[in-house]
This record gives sequence, structure tokens and C-alpha cells, in this order.
Amino acid sequence: MLVQEGQDDFTRGHISFRLPDDPGLFFMKAHSIGLDEITMQNILIIDLEGNVVAGSARRHSEVYIHSEIFKVRPDVNCVIHTHPTYSIALSATGRPLKCYSQPGALFYEALGNYADTINLIRSHAMGAGVAQALGQGRGVLLKNHGIVVTGATIEEAVIGTIMLENGAMVQLLAEAAGDVAPEFPREDIEKLKHDISRPEQFVINFDYLVRRLKRGGK
Repeated sequence: MLVQEGQDDFTRGHISFRLPDDPGLFFMKAHSIGLDEITMQNILIIDLEGNVVAGSARRHSEVYIHSEIFKVRPDVNCVIHTHPTYSIALSATGRPLKCYSQPGALFYEALGNYADTINLIRSHAMGAGVAQALGQGRGVLLKNHGIVVTGATIEEAVIGTIMLENGAMVQLLAEAAGDVAPEFPREDIEKLKHDISRPEQFVINFDYLVRRLKRGGK
């Protein structure tokens, strides 16, 4: 689904999910495969220090994005890191995501910014920096690099990832068109944010994408 939505970048990008019966471990996509090539045979099990405890495939060097977030956010069970075009372009401007669309409301005052480096997140300290930028939010823009989106479920993280890119796209188009009208009042945005972030909403939209994928993307 992520690939179908333009979230792929060769074999780069990764997704992880905390083991339901052991919160100190998480599943993670292996290195050198695309998001659409994940199988039960190439998924790794990794601990919170970034060590592989099960699986023989190569581990992503950016494992610390996932491990450091899982350390400090017990409410997060899924972490996605991708390199989508519009979100990266927005991160390069240094401007925050505005609520210029309904998808933008999902990340209203819940999107951090990590600007320490454009490089890969290859150390505990760098991963901790991303986790700090996340705070109690839903996602992080990695400046000139990509995004990190979290969720309590796979459905929430996947739909959130797609919605963040849509929100960034709408904002860049609106700003390119000229002066943008003010956002709606905080109370109105907060109400929409509440309505579209209900767990069942993520499941409904995720299930739709599953059905569409099975139909061949139509």
C-alpha cells in the first residue's frame, strides 16, 4: 500500500512493529528489499538497543529511529520512515505543516522537526534526537531527508503516513499559488483532528486500501 501511494524509494525506508507479547522487541523490515517485498522470511526481530535477536537478513543502519522511539513512547507500536517528495520539500522550507487541508489537521501541533543533519540516523544519539523531536506528537519531518510517522497500530501509522504527504502537497500547492487565507480557528481544527483520528477511521481507510490493492490498484 505504501508503494502504491508513492512512499517507496528503491529499497530505502522501513517499517517496524512492536511485538504484542514483548514490548522490548519489535519486528522490522530488512535491508536491501523494497517495502513491497516484505515477507515472513525476511522480517527481523530486534531489541530496544538495535540488536537483531531473530532473523538472518541484513539490518537497516537506521534501526535507531525505531528503537529510540519505542524506548520513550510505550503508546507507539508502529513506526514508519519513508522519503516522500512533498513532505521532504516542505521540510526543506523550514516552515511547519499548516492545516490547509483535512489531512493536515491530523498533524495539527503534532509534527516535530529534526534538523540536526541530512545524513542517515545511524547512532543511538541521533535516534534519540529524532525521538525528542517527536515528543508526544504523531510524526517528525527530518529536514531534507524524509518523515517518521508513528501509530498505536499498523493501520494508524500507514494511513497517517499517506495523509502527511497529502497535507504537505496541498500546502506547497496553495503557497505556490500566492497568498493563502488564514487557517480555520483552533477549536474547529481540533474538532476535525479528533474526528479523523478515531481508531476505527484508520481501520476503515486501511481496509479500503487493502481491497483496492487486491483489485490491482483500481
